[in-house]
Amino acid sequence: MKYTGSDISVGALFGFVIVLTLVEMYFSYANDRKLYTKRDTWTNIYLMVSAVVINLGMKTATFFLLEYFYQFRLFQISNIWIYWIVLILAQDFLYWFLHTVGHYVRFFWAMHVTHHSSEHFNLTTGFRSTVFEPLYRVFFYLPLAFMGFTAMDILFAYLVTQIYGNLVHTQYNIKLPKWYEYVFVTPSHHRVHHASNVRYLDKNMGMVLILWDRWFGTFQEELEEDKIKYGLTTQPKDTGPVNIIFHEIIALTADVKKAPTFIDKIRYIINPPGWSHDGSTKIAKIMQQELREAEELEKQKNKIKDINEQQRELSSTG
Repeated sequence: MKYTGSDISVGALFGFVIVLTLVEMYFSYANDRKLYTKRDTWTNIYLMVSAVVINLGMKTATFFLLEYFYQFRLFQISNIWIYWIVLILAQDFLYWFLHTVGHYVRFFWAMHVTHHSSEHFNLTTGFRSTVFEPLYRVFFYLPLAFMGFTAMDILFAYLVTQIYGNLVHTQYNIKLPKWYEYVFVTPSHHRVHHASNVRYLDKNMGMVLILWDRWFGTFQEELEEDKIKYGLTTQPKDTGPVNIIFHEIIALTADVKKAPTFIDKIRYIINPPGWSHDGSTKIAKIMQQELREAEELEKQKNKIKDINEQQRELSSTG
């Protein structure tokens, strides 16, 4: 069997991630940081293997679709450096779009939720895959074929950016230059993404570049006063191997069934998670608006309190 340079590069990068994971695991146990638990780590591995199986099943179809639409390419970039730079940037943007859809459309959230269901955050969380994403991911990347990028190069670029995405799943604080934090996704940015705090919901969707989030209004920095709590706003009670994959699909199906009208059934599918026909549950944007209003009200109260304190001090000295 012959291995290409791309195969060797991806293998080396993936091996590097495995070594870093083992190192993080060692220091977590050595320093009693409790970043890992056996059950959670095995669940992450199980979800990764499940996604790999589906990936392998879809490999031929994915390659065929990308190759088929490549023949309808609108242009071709001849300069190799510009070719790869544009491919990485375009692929990363399309991932941001795919990821954003996965958070704002409940049908896709029902599949993406597996990646967020852990209450821990470590390098193995990056392996906690969106199991069914390989079934539809290729349709988000078809524009790359029209842009003149080959199927092999698209898949290679995806693997490289995925590996970078794995590396930011860590709670260790890594000092990085400010310019780097402004441009690229960092562990701090991605910790926010995995938080269940209202302020942090549906933020920081980027894989490599955080610029997409800064430009399109989905950026949120990590705040000391709002300590991150990992997981979902409502954790599944049953974290068995079947329910951990299907619990949100089951919940979505139940909501669709109880919807009083056909339009409401469609809305449950295409609206953001938390939408309900009777207003009994709320989407993240509504909860975040309420949080901002509550914080603003608290600021006003504190301001009035300070003014009253100052007036009392003036009266007592007068």
